[in-house]
Amino acid sequence: MCGIALSIGPDADPATFRRMLAALAPRGEVTETRQEHGLLAGVRRLRIVDRERSVQPWMSPDERHLLCFNGEIFNHHELRAELTRLGHPFRTTGDTEVVLTAFRQWGENAVRRLRGEYAFVIVERDTGRAYLARDPLGVKPLYWSRLPGCLHLASEVKALVGHGAPIGEVAPGYHGWVEPGHPVRLGPHVDLLTLGDGLPVIDDPDEAALLVRVALTDAMRARLDTDLTVGVVLSGGLDSSLALLHARELHPDCVAVTIGVPESPDVAYARRLAADLGVPHEVIELRPRDIRLADVREAIRISELTEYGDIINAVVSVPIFRRLRELGVRVVLTGDGSDELFGGYPMYHRVGPARSRRLFLHKIRNLCRTELQRVDRASMAHGVEARVPFLDLSVVELAMRLPLGVKLRDGQEKWIVRRAFADLLPEYVRQRPKNPMSYSSGLHERARLYKPLFARLHRSFGYDLLEPVRRDFDSVLTRCGNDLDRAIAEGMARPDYTVLEHARDLVGAARWNAAPMVRRLVNPRRIRGDEAPLPG
Repeated sequence: MCGIALSIGPDADPATFRRMLAALAPRGEVTETRQEHGLLAGVRRLRIVDRERSVQPWMSPDERHLLCFNGEIFNHHELRAELTRLGHPFRTTGDTEVVLTAFRQWGENAVRRLRGEYAFVIVERDTGRAYLARDPLGVKPLYWSRLPGCLHLASEVKALVGHGAPIGEVAPGYHGWVEPGHPVRLGPHVDLLTLGDGLPVIDDPDEAALLVRVALTDAMRARLDTDLTVGVVLSGGLDSSLALLHARELHPDCVAVTIGVPESPDVAYARRLAADLGVPHEVIELRPRDIRLADVREAIRISELTEYGDIINAVVSVPIFRRLRELGVRVVLTGDGSDELFGGYPMYHRVGPARSRRLFLHKIRNLCRTELQRVDRASMAHGVEARVPFLDLSVVELAMRLPLGVKLRDGQEKWIVRRAFADLLPEYVRQRPKNPMSYSSGLHERARLYKPLFARLHRSFGYDLLEPVRRDFDSVLTRCGNDLDRAIAEGMARPDYTVLEHARDLVGAARWNAAPMVRRLVNPRRIRGDEAPLPG
């Protein structure tokens, strides 16, 4: 994983380029650049695969093409073997070289062969044309801005705000050429909205459970192919527990990290699972009063998020990856995406199957600017590479073929995942209902105190050049009776909360935060974290 920055065009300015790359400094360990007239390209590289030889920007043997690559290609071994048979020599064992070699062999069709989480730019040096590509789910980011005489590209918005120009985003699953002096127009190499179309629906529970188990296990295995220590962000819920179970089974060196208030049920469940598996476990114990305005401001600066709820989740996420960096862990698995794929949200079962599928597709298509953006920014801000096995394209395609009745059954969300791994999951995890991360960690309501300041802080960093802060879409959807069309229209008509809505929210948050103080005055004896009972 890396942070990439490029300035392409006759007016490319070295000083501006250096500022762009400096803004991405936390994403990697080393700075690697190539500067020539009309092309300034650089990478802040986090060295994960073939750490010494996969130097970027990567040049083709004939020096016609230059590659800046952010991400991981999980099938690079197979692709290298195929390309070797086709006569291509290799200088490294890394995936960076495979990306450019595959492009030179198969052109724009190469991206359809990549299994991974990536965003990259390939520049044709003699013409200044640039080929841009982003992975199907948008796990890895890529943004651009254009000024007269120069196209700027970068992994984060913060690297582009200094230009003062509108900022655009390469959409998930999109790719294509950008010609010098022409608008950025790209097309899909994967269309999430039609993924799985034409394939039979899988409604038999036994078949579905087997396929889910095979697909998820393979996705986990691919993301555990590293000689580095692997961390797991462990909430104590179903998805992160599955990630830890696989890491413990498939990798010789793993560690779990959990965040929460000492008496949080999440912390208790996570402690029990890590102890049962014999996995080293780091618990970041925070109390609501530990979250201050400076923490919220830093979460907004890091995350660049545009919905209030996502920002609150980022406040909770940042300390996790800070601790992983302190532990020296550079690769981590998360359970993100499972709720969206397998019916983990109440909205899915409050409407009929047809409307449920539309909601499902909307959530999947927007992961890139919500959960996945939070994970990318919070992790890479601390030089940690987060991998999301539940969003492997094979798993997503399989989920597209599963009807709602297989995902939700007998009132239990993600029923098919629980069934698929029933023999591996401890009963106390398998039967545990879902709790949203920030609520169950006990920290959500404290961060809510600062919600009226979110939009102003967001603007202070210039992030509104891409998109301003707006209401949480899920809350708009709920108010619209889960009518997607109505919610989209209402969100566009009134993007932000009103002053009155902010005031009501602030009063509610203040009451919640005052309650612990009242309880301490009434009953001064505090329960220590090590006295909190374990579940079961």
